[in-house]
Amino acid sequence: MNKLVIAGIGTEIGKTVVSAIVVEALQADYWKPVQSGAPTDSDTEIVRGLITNTRSRFHPEAYSLREPLSPHAAADLDGVTIDLEQIQLPQTANHLVIELAGGLMVPLNHHELSIDWVQRNSLPVLLVSRNYLGSINHTLLSVEACRTRNIPVLGIVFNGPSVPATEAVILSLTGLACLGRVREEAHITQAVIGQYAKNFLDSLNSMRA
Repeated sequence: MNKLVIAGIGTEIGKTVVSAIVVEALQADYWKPVQSGAPTDSDTEIVRGLITNTRSRFHPEAYSLREPLSPHAAADLDGVTIDLEQIQLPQTANHLVIELAGGLMVPLNHHELSIDWVQRNSLPVLLVSRNYLGSINHTLLSVEACRTRNIPVLGIVFNGPSVPATEAVILSLTGLACLGRVREEAHITQAVIGQYAKNFLDSLNSMRA
């Protein structure tokens, strides 16, 4: 498990916070292949600002797009076409945490999706879910999409206020483990990320066993 993808069941699910936690826990490298929007305050810079270990390295995006849109639409506005062949895994001897842009079925261009790139590179997925009306459906569909393509799903992290009935049915129907829970925090700081990293370490180590 030296490389893993952090994918959400949708957008604004909390992937970047979970990425920071996993990066800090494993002292891993971080890479976001495609960044849409916020070119001066990218997710790479957010994660960089939330960790304290000195081992992690931050690899440049393959594509950095100006508008906060679906990658295919943002690329159209920038006059570029995202080519999956150009999204090459960084060379590193360290663990590598890869944060996708949005969910697994997000289009990168007009005929290929993020999940196509994940499958092409034989990468396992850590899935981030957030409790809202419809999240059971979105989570189960994400797991099903991975399994249809023989993409390993390492487990689920639940972000935000806990809804035990929702979480229990997701875990029961998928047979996946809950690798951790992230509460609704008033402020996300290095100290908060560090505490979650300690809490997550055992479950992350169990994936590596």
